[in-house]
Amino acid sequence: MPANPFWDFSLAVYGRPGVPACCLSLQDRRGVDVNVLLFAAWAGLDCGIRLSAEELARIDGAVAGWREEVVRPLRALRRRAKAEDDAFYRRMKAAELEAERVQQDRLFAAAGFTPQPGGGVELAAANMVLLVPGGDPALEELAGRLSGVFGA
Repeated sequence: MPANPFWDFSLAVYGRPGVPACCLSLQDRRGVDVNVLLFAAWAGLDCGIRLSAEELARIDGAVAGWREEVVRPLRALRRRAKAEDDAFYRRMKAAELEAERVQQDRLFAAAGFTPQPGGGVELAAANMVLLVPGGDPALEELAGRLSGVFGA
């Protein structure tokens, strides 16, 4: 499998304190796809790209079927099993993570972006707000946490 700098970015960012809580809050309350949210951040931070709403919709469309037919059902199974069967829960968690990696590979391929200088938190925030019309405190906190990670 070819290298995917977007996946590497996502693992690094999602592993930072507070980032998972912000992302999951946006997912559960606003229906935001965390992979697409991280993609928007990566495009701005690492690629220096300001996405248009149309471009982001096109890229999201490339993974919408996978998200609806694979990722979300696995997430539902994982959540259902959490309190009832730990071994099954762990297997579903691993399967969900692998499905999200596949989704990120598809996002990366659909976009065709490569990391380059010139990115920053401002671009990332502008890209992410496309996914959260009207803004959200969790989105603002996420942008602040990206600032802390990337020193911008």
